[in-house]
Amino acid sequence: MPFIPHTEEDIAEMLASIGAKSIEELFDEIPKELVSGELTGVPPGLSELQITRLMMERANKDGFYQNFIGAGAYEHHIPAAVWQITTRGEFYSSYTPYQAEASQGTLQLLYEYQSMMASLTGMDVSNASMYDGATALAEAALMAVRSHKTSRKILIPQTVHPIYRQVVRAIVSNQKIEVVELPFCTECGQILPESLAKSNHEDFAALVIPQPNFFGVLEQVDALTDWAHSKNAFAIGVVNPTSLALLTPPGEWGSKGADIAVGEGQPLGIPLSSGGPYFGFMACKNDLVRQMPGRIIGRTTDLDGKEGFVLTLQAREQHIRRSKATSNICTNQGLMVTAATIYMSLIGPEGLRRIAAQSHANTQELIEQLEKISGVKRTFSGPTFHEAVLTLPKKTTDILNQLKQKGILGGLDLSTHYPELGNTLLVCATETKTAEDLHNYQQALRHILG
Repeated sequence: MPFIPHTEEDIAEMLASIGAKSIEELFDEIPKELVSGELTGVPPGLSELQITRLMMERANKDGFYQNFIGAGAYEHHIPAAVWQITTRGEFYSSYTPYQAEASQGTLQLLYEYQSMMASLTGMDVSNASMYDGATALAEAALMAVRSHKTSRKILIPQTVHPIYRQVVRAIVSNQKIEVVELPFCTECGQILPESLAKSNHEDFAALVIPQPNFFGVLEQVDALTDWAHSKNAFAIGVVNPTSLALLTPPGEWGSKGADIAVGEGQPLGIPLSSGGPYFGFMACKNDLVRQMPGRIIGRTTDLDGKEGFVLTLQAREQHIRRSKATSNICTNQGLMVTAATIYMSLIGPEGLRRIAAQSHANTQELIEQLEKISGVKRTFSGPTFHEAVLTLPKKTTDILNQLKQKGILGGLDLSTHYPELGNTLLVCATETKTAEDLHNYQQALRHILG
């Protein structure tokens, strides 16, 4: 419902009913030195037409680009109905309520979301979301340590998103949890299971397994999962939800499946909006459900046999004693989860498969076209999903700046996070790219490289 400010008559009537002569008198307990007075820096009000024009002018300053950047934030087509429904009043301001059973619609939506995510990941149970993918991984590490009970060490490959690794360290470092980073094969871009078998990692709580990894390369998840289990450790999968329409879900990795699956839900109907908001997802096996942070919605029947939804497990400190809480930072990103649920409902399993397949095909076609340019080559030999790393003959930042001048955001320069790889570029193409877009990128890069 749009915000309608009070009229002068409304204000006068309210003040009269409470016995105050003015708004200033109503708040006279505020010391005068703390009162800011008139807001001289605020411009006069504009009409709707003027506001629309102003916002369009400011948007035009950002420019319009063909986006080939991925790295954890992906540009997918979002059906118009997704946010048309999401921003209805019933959903727009909703949050998992503390008098939960009074909001059956919200609880039912979260229950449907959990069911979809459990199915997509192949896991037994899903919670009602986390802040984002990075904090979801940190919570999974804490969850593994609590469940393992004997080790406080987590193995994280360097092929995991570098920002995810930074967040994990920031959250667990003060809890006496050791984070050990594992090197990757510079030829294939993967963690080699045989190299782990030769290592001396005997006592650790969990191994983190990205699929696909930060380079877009597919890891050997079956062998890695079984290796972790052979060491009596947990396997934590970090997955792209779109890829799960084509790839084996974490719940089916190896002989027993991964124990915890986390990731970033942004590809499921959330637009690229200047860095957020996003939401993380988490799913796990039944054995670990009581160590899972957040909330789990359950379906039941009342005394009259009518279906109802309830908060079944509530592991936050708002609900139970702080000493019993599994986390005090996790939350339900309610609006984002609403959009993701509507997105998955609208496109369905077959639609998600088509999106994943087209994204994969576009990236493969882009890489093939770019490799025809002298000096450009694929950095890693491992199979990829919808991202890949290219080695360039010139400085990556210079090339990206020139591509931007041509209206193309060409990818992510990896030199900040992986300087040892040299002039390398992480590129991504989703289903939003056409054959003409791919050709234009190739022609622009060919021109820049002479």
